[in-house]
Amino acid sequence: MDTNKDLATFDYALPIGFEQTISQPSLVLEMTLALDLEPSQKVLELGTGSGFQTALLATFSKTVYTIERIEELHHRSKDRLAQLGLDNIHFNLGDGSAGWKEHAPFDRIMVTAAATEVPKELLEQLNHGGKMVIPVGSSASQELQLIEKDAEGKIHSTLLNHVLFVPLKGKYKM
Repeated sequence: MDTNKDLATFDYALPIGFEQTISQPSLVLEMTLALDLEPSQKVLELGTGSGFQTALLATFSKTVYTIERIEELHHRSKDRLAQLGLDNIHFNLGDGSAGWKEHAPFDRIMVTAAATEVPKELLEQLNHGGKMVIPVGSSASQELQLIEKDAEGKIHSTLLNHVLFVPLKGKYKM
């Protein structure tokens, strides 16, 4: 068995503790690419988790505001990302289901847990011309959606994929 080859083709969600997972690498890439990040943009991420997605967002944008509700994951990812020298990330421990209004509007929003519907608070915090990636649906069936707010503030939604994420906690939980 070639261990390096096995690892190179591994594309599955992995547990990170606390009944949470990190999405499979190909899905993390798909979600990141869908945001069409630019170096001048301010990004909101709901669900810091291990910090893997956060590191990608921070690498390709100006500033990332990330919220994690599980204290242990919050501290671990904060330490890990600091060790990587990523200093354009702002961390919040708490319920991210309503976003981070104090720092809105955001050019991009990444939601890494499934909501039963697109939270209206996140739509309000999305800048005109902004994009959001969010899994929406029930515990049995979810759609990964790209939400775009045009220059006039009109919302457009595109189905990206069928997925299965852990549920978003807070107001929009399953």
